Amino acid sequence: MFININGNIIDEREAVISVYDHGYLYGIGVFETFRTYNGHPFLFDDHFDRLKASLEELQITLPYTKLKLLDEVKRTIQANDMVDAYVRLNISAGSGEIGLQTEPYHSPQIIIYVKPIGEPVRKEKRGVILSLRRNSPEGAVRLKSHHYLNNILAKREVGNDPSIEGIFLSQEGVLAEGIVSNLFWIKEGVLYTPAISTGILNGITRQYILYAAQKLGIKVIEGSFEKEELFAADEAFITNSIQEIVPLYQIEHVLLPGLDGSVTNRLIHHYEQHRISLFSRTEC
Repeated sequence: MFININGNIIDEREAVISVYDHGYLYGIGVFETFRTYNGHPFLFDDHFDRLKASLEELQITLPYTKLKLLDEVKRTIQANDMVDAYVRLNISAGSGEIGLQTEPYHSPQIIIYVKPIGEPVRKEKRGVILSLRRNSPEGAVRLKSHHYLNNILAKREVGNDPSIEGIFLSQEGVLAEGIVSNLFWIKEGVLYTPAISTGILNGITRQYILYAAQKLGIKVIEGSFEKEELFAADEAFITNSIQEIVPLYQIEHVLLPGLDGSVTNRLIHHYEQHRISLFSRTEC
């Protein structure tokens, strides 16, 4: 497999970065994951906008324009002879002296990882409420950063079964998000989801769902919700950019329609119509 480090396509067995990289030493870095459909990078503009905002928050200078970064993504995919790919854009602070740095970082490490993912397949999962609480964001909002211990501990709690998604409660005990996903449910035709103020990541697919629901005439309520409201749902699903929209057929003791949910299916169909063409949710 080949990866891209700062514009250089390198065999993964030969890839190296500095031991003084502050992404390694202090976890200062962010990443974006998305997939390509027949070579098309779905919602790339939205991922780039979030990436740029996150880097500004961390005071990391991105030396690439959006078009240059997209070109590097395409080069990496082509070097690995793929069209349907999982892509991870990883940007760390770059090398610095040992010690906490307050000055901006101007020479980040830009790494593009890809792996084959195949054509998308509809699937459903079972939701489990985690005993581990979601940690609070380290800044004003949650970034898609290198700080993943909370997620790893949660994954250890539920185990390696890919058909199970753990659902976090916030530090205050309200519904938050999945281990690697955002959470939605439907009650009497209304779409509900935890608000960003609960400390969740504002996922790119989450943003797409909110925009698509508006287009489809589905009422959306974002807020702070108790887990009992999820247990009373008519339908529920989770989202992320790799797994897309995944219906839940069960949450704890509560059975749900899963792939047969009518509102969920409307959103899935809408998503499947656009994933081969859109660069931004605002185009749908």
